[in-house]
Amino acid sequence: MRSHFWNRSAALLAVAAMAACGGGGGSSEGAADDAGEAAPAAAAVDPSTVGTISGTANFGGMVPTMEAIDMSAEADCAAGYGADGPMAQNVLVSGGGLANVFVYLSEGVSGAPAASGAAELDQENCRYMPHVLGVQSGQDIEISNSDNLLHNINATPTENRGFNISQPRAGITSTQRFQVAEVMVPVRCDVHGWMQAYIGVVDHPYFAVTGADGSYSIANVPAGDYTMTAWHEEFGTMTASVTVTAGGMAEASFDYNGEMMGADVPMAGALVIEHGTNRIRVERTQ
Repeated sequence: MRSHFWNRSAALLAVAAMAACGGGGGSSEGAADDAGEAAPAAAAVDPSTVGTISGTANFGGMVPTMEAIDMSAEADCAAGYGADGPMAQNVLVSGGGLANVFVYLSEGVSGAPAASGAAELDQENCRYMPHVLGVQSGQDIEISNSDNLLHNINATPTENRGFNISQPRAGITSTQRFQVAEVMVPVRCDVHGWMQAYIGVVDHPYFAVTGADGSYSIANVPAGDYTMTAWHEEFGTMTASVTVTAGGMAEASFDYNGEMMGADVPMAGALVIEHGTNRIRVERTQ
């Protein structure tokens, strides 16, 4: 049963990724070509002054049942999931850990090295891989199609320029980028309604996405005091304070449970639990 837990556990974000119509040609010359150049980054971080942040997104209580996805119209994709078939990915829990939580430093960062290489988003067996992706503002995102059928990639950001491109066959790659920080950017395929992904854009490289066991690690973080935010598509955002020391290992973990699933809020208007307290603040950008 869903309710608006406005006491100890907040009813938080159930993100809706809205589809847009239309589509452009799928090629390696994506809309990034005229999106402008990334702003110059600060000098590289001195390795003798950095530490590592690690932790886990924990999940307690009964795990919400995920819905089966009907891929019968795409037999080749459905065959990739075995007898049980494909299931929704919005809450994935294994061994008490919650996957697909985007974790990033949201306060305290001053200056950052430039992005290294391109991030990758693939379409395989009629799913986006990965389901949650983190990138640095201005970083190239190489979007590929591994399925030999039509997909389109419809990104609908609030702060950045969106795009809606088609990739009609396997082997096509398009390059896109987002110029300013935005958490999160929803992505969906208008051809296959179950296909959705989320891209977290931040203006530094200090972010991670939790793995299947709920764990994450962020290396090369300059020594200092930070606020860390964890984002999940069903549970909204949590924050925690963390102190990094040179050569040290800091820890920041986040505790979720099924009762935290709740009311829909805009993508840019997450409710925020102040981690370790019973307080809630509302951050909404209309």
